Amino acid sequence: MRLSRLAAILLRQFYLYRGSAARAVPLFAWVAIDMMLWGFMTKFLGSITQSHYQFVPALLGAVLFWDFMSRVMQGVTISFFEDVWSRNFLNIFASPITVPEYIGGLMVSSVATSLIGVVVMVIIATVAFGLSFAVYGAMLIPFIFVLLLFGMALGIGAVALVLRLGPAAEWFVWPIPALLSPFAAVYYPVATLPVWMRWISHLLPPSYVFEGMRAVVSGQHFDTSRLAASVALALVYVLLAYWLFTWVFRYAVRTGLIARYSAESVT
Repeated sequence: MRLSRLAAILLRQFYLYRGSAARAVPLFAWVAIDMMLWGFMTKFLGSITQSHYQFVPALLGAVLFWDFMSRVMQGVTISFFEDVWSRNFLNIFASPITVPEYIGGLMVSSVATSLIGVVVMVIIATVAFGLSFAVYGAMLIPFIFVLLLFGMALGIGAVALVLRLGPAAEWFVWPIPALLSPFAAVYYPVATLPVWMRWISHLLPPSYVFEGMRAVVSGQHFDTSRLAASVALALVYVLLAYWLFTWVFRYAVRTGLIARYSAESVT
């Protein structure tokens, strides 16, 4: 794997965003709106309850972390879609670039674009609503790491799905974070879920992050071995997603699908 080729993919994304406000504004506009809406909601909940529960770090922090994971996933998929929309995907692989380099480039691009949204979210949450990340302590880093890995796994898996079914299948991609959020227990404990939903929740690394986040905020004990298990689980998902993309890519090359890749290719 050559770092120069990863840098080339990142540079291409930079030129795309630099020359188009329509691409750049969504990097921070929607997350800013989310922070404002949920920020005022947490302030309202804190004002009408008599408990000492910390709504801002528990609820607004959960929104911020989940948005971060979603942005990581979308960073991977949108970088891929840019190649699809411009009919450039075949050209990419007509060059010497390899699958690991392409996937690595998508992941690096995702981190770069996600950081823009994260900075905006952190500024709004901190300045407007007084969210202090010190409340999460040393657990903040592993929390973010797990969400970063899982977001990348979702993004690579979604790219493989679209590559196999065609560009029209991108509409299967956008709802994925919303479909997973009830099972990931973003805003409530896993214990509130029905038994069958808990089984699914235990398979999702973010559920351990949000359970741990609420435990840390409320001053309860959190078993760090569960967090270690979530890191291992997230790594497994990344490897599975990479294997799936590689398998689909080889299938597309073997069957000639990659040469026919256009907006009408849905089968």
